[in-house]
Amino acid sequence: MDIKISEIANLPSKWGNFKIQSFKEGEKEHLCIFKNKPKDTLNLRIHSECLTGDALGSLKCDCGEQLEFSLKYIEKNSGMVIYLRQEGRGIGLFNKVNAYALQDKGFDTIKANHQLGFKADERTYEIVKFMLKHYKISKLNLLTNNPLKIECLKDKIISRVPIIIDANKFNASYLEIKQSKMGHLL
Repeated sequence: MDIKISEIANLPSKWGNFKIQSFKEGEKEHLCIFKNKPKDTLNLRIHSECLTGDALGSLKCDCGEQLEFSLKYIEKNSGMVIYLRQEGRGIGLFNKVNAYALQDKGFDTIKANHQLGFKADERTYEIVKFMLKHYKISKLNLLTNNPLKIECLKDKIISRVPIIIDANKFNASYLEIKQSKMGHLL
């Protein structure tokens, strides 16, 4: 892996005062947002980019609310959010918008991705392992509902912190599909 690592900078935010560092992997620039160095076990959220949810407040998903929950949790309990540039479960923003259009026509999130020629989830997590090694982190309390993230880091996980977000009329079926077809622990 050819990874470039930025300096560490301060990141004051509406959720707290954090440190931030970027890891450049080819064209993708991932972030580590953290509060205090771990003494033993790191509280960690791996969050994949969701422009519509994180920045635009979309109600079609629970991504923005999961990120906000995680930043508040890290502010209170210390830890890290790894923000991965893997928009739309790894299919990119352009294809995600096309998947949204298919969802508007009645396709669920998985069928929409399949219709566009993608797997249900195209994300990878190798860069996470690199980042954790860089910070010399070996034990995690993982903030997630996603079984793929748990499987990827099972040798490091001490406990799982669930992130439960209330459904709304726009994302209820999306959350149901995540739970019933993707195995998310909701």
